[in-house]
Amino acid sequence: MAKKKAPEEGAKKVNNPNVMGLRPEVLEQPITQTLELNYMPYAMSVIVSRAIPEIDGFKPSHRKLLYTMYQMKLLSGSRTKSANIVGQTMKLNPHGDAAIYDTMVRLSRGYGALLHPFVDSKGNFGKVYSRDMAWAASRYTEARLDPICAELFRDIDQDTVDFVDNYDGSMQEPALLPTTFPNVLVSANMGIAVGMASNICGFNLGEVCDAAAAYLKNPGVDLTTVLKAPDFPTGGELLYDAAEMAQIYSTGRGSFKVRARWRYLKSENIIEIYEIPYSTTVEAVMDKVSELIKTGKVKEIADMRDETDLNGLKLTIDLKRGTDPDKLMLKLFRTTPLMDSFGCNFNILIAGMPRVMGVAEILEEWSAWRMDGVRRRTFFVMKKKEDKLHLLKGLKKILLDIDRAIKIIRDTEEDAEVVPNLMIGFGIDSTQAEYVADIKLRNINKEYILKRIEETSTLEEEIADLRDIVETPGRIKKIIIEELAAVKKKYAQPRRTEIVYEYQTAAETDEAEKVPDYPVTAFLSREGYFKKITPASLRMNSEQKYKEGDGGWLEWECTNRDELLVFTDKQQCYKSRLSDFDDAKASVLGDYLPTKLGMEPGENVVWACLSGDYTGHLLFFFQNGKAARVELSAYQTQTRRKKLTGAYSDKSPLAAAFLLREDLELAVVSTEGRCLVFHTAVLSPKTTRSTQGVNVMTLKPKYRVDWVKPLSQTQIVNPARYRARSLPIAGALLREEDRGEEQLTLL
Repeated sequence: MAKKKAPEEGAKKVNNPNVMGLRPEVLEQPITQTLELNYMPYAMSVIVSRAIPEIDGFKPSHRKLLYTMYQMKLLSGSRTKSANIVGQTMKLNPHGDAAIYDTMVRLSRGYGALLHPFVDSKGNFGKVYSRDMAWAASRYTEARLDPICAELFRDIDQDTVDFVDNYDGSMQEPALLPTTFPNVLVSANMGIAVGMASNICGFNLGEVCDAAAAYLKNPGVDLTTVLKAPDFPTGGELLYDAAEMAQIYSTGRGSFKVRARWRYLKSENIIEIYEIPYSTTVEAVMDKVSELIKTGKVKEIADMRDETDLNGLKLTIDLKRGTDPDKLMLKLFRTTPLMDSFGCNFNILIAGMPRVMGVAEILEEWSAWRMDGVRRRTFFVMKKKEDKLHLLKGLKKILLDIDRAIKIIRDTEEDAEVVPNLMIGFGIDSTQAEYVADIKLRNINKEYILKRIEETSTLEEEIADLRDIVETPGRIKKIIIEELAAVKKKYAQPRRTEIVYEYQTAAETDEAEKVPDYPVTAFLSREGYFKKITPASLRMNSEQKYKEGDGGWLEWECTNRDELLVFTDKQQCYKSRLSDFDDAKASVLGDYLPTKLGMEPGENVVWACLSGDYTGHLLFFFQNGKAARVELSAYQTQTRRKKLTGAYSDKSPLAAAFLLREDLELAVVSTEGRCLVFHTAVLSPKTTRSTQGVNVMTLKPKYRVDWVKPLSQTQIVNPARYRARSLPIAGALLREEDRGEEQLTLL
């Protein structure tokens, strides 16, 4: 009899009598132990085996379905009932027929969720842009694999990928599909796991192939010049923001806006909307417009109806007389899902671990994975040829003295002794001897012998070439680039989503026109108190009031419509219009910016500037001696966003910041007492806000940058002593006559 296991430490016995009068033992388990033993395995299963795509661009459910269809010979055959495919897929996917069919629908051409569908469907598969259009049951629809799937399964039988057992061990399935192009960037994919999610937008196949080829040739290539922007099967217009797109490409996180495409028919006084954002539906748009009409917020619309038919999506808006269609659409873009944001989260499983990666990192991982697949395929073919060569070498030895071979076979009494006798007689191994023994008598002729000898030399050349490919990464890259070019030529399609670089940003045009425009003078104190004062009020009293220990810092002459950019010590930028602040007098403290702008607890103002028309550059100087020059346009947004994260690099504390309308000379002084004078023109501007910049001043470990200010504002009398011929440089020790009052704050 097995010995009863003692309860673990921390567990408590509880007697819980049931209706039968028995008193079984129940063990109370600490919640931490329950989470560790029960919940964590479930969470990992969802992350690894269900919700997050892998480097081939597929989740397990997609891969199981497509591989089943491949095994059913549906790549070249005729369509079969979807119910048949669903039933066969259950050998690999145990989650049920409804879930499998839903997966098939999303991959289908009829549903339209992918730029390049993998399932060639027939029947009603619904539409991605409709919330209420239900697809037909699997017994009514038919499907087969789309021709592009040939690129998913190419050479799958040549050891390009690993195979694993299915859930019951009865058959094997590929762990990944050997895609010849970066499908992970072509096919849009969304998944919600436990504690994390993934949302990958699709890109144009031709652009992705070009980007992958360019990356293989030069890993440092600027991908934004090749991979222009995301592309969606539902079309629309993508509002291009260079800074946001650069952030998405570099970090894998961020968002961009897509809006509907429309046309105005003047003769009928109607607007036709024929493409909508990928992330919304016709019903959501109709519901929101209906709500706006009922509440009286939109009065220009007489009627709106859905005229979607077999020709595609079409929403028709009847306009009232005298309505400006452009202004109405701007209002609808602002208030309805006709303009929507797509949030990117490029979370992909790499070797079983989820990683959020930028586009360059994804291409790096895909290139390494694909190179391994091509290397395995080449090695597989090479081994096959080596085995054949080995047989032919044995045959060559026999054919040199065919009469002796025939005599050995004829003199052998037992069939089982033929192979051993040939091995002994000619010094060949058993595999070669078996091959020789199975040759037909009619093949023992001069022509056959010469062909086999000629084939031997050809095989040796082919094997040497294949071995060189296996051992030369450059040749493998060349093969992949050629395959990418072939895929682009055969399957690439024109972009469906139009990229709009210049567009009207005045969704709040009417509101902006209502803001009065008059001159003001703005003041910011060292502790973050801000006030704007009219010229009349300033003339009455020009002496500013500050808290004890506080004082004046920054001052601007501007207008009431100007925009203020406030930078904090948490690398965030808060944007606010001066019209959001009340006119004040010199005798008041003003608004405390951390409170007014809703900053996080403990967040402090480190610098501020006026954006103007967003021309010019911002220059950030860090305490580690680096400087970053960022285009001011990188902080321009198409909507009234109040806060931008990653406003500047977080690698080192900020020492100073400047708004450069034109280049000038700056003096940099370290805590060691060294000074450097350089011209800002030597710093090239970047479009990425969080760039670390370039090293300007080299510092010893215990020193940092103390202050930076324009040379014209210093008391340096001999600037030539400190000017740098090249950067970075340590600078020269500051002489006594060049020392002025040390600056303690940022400029």
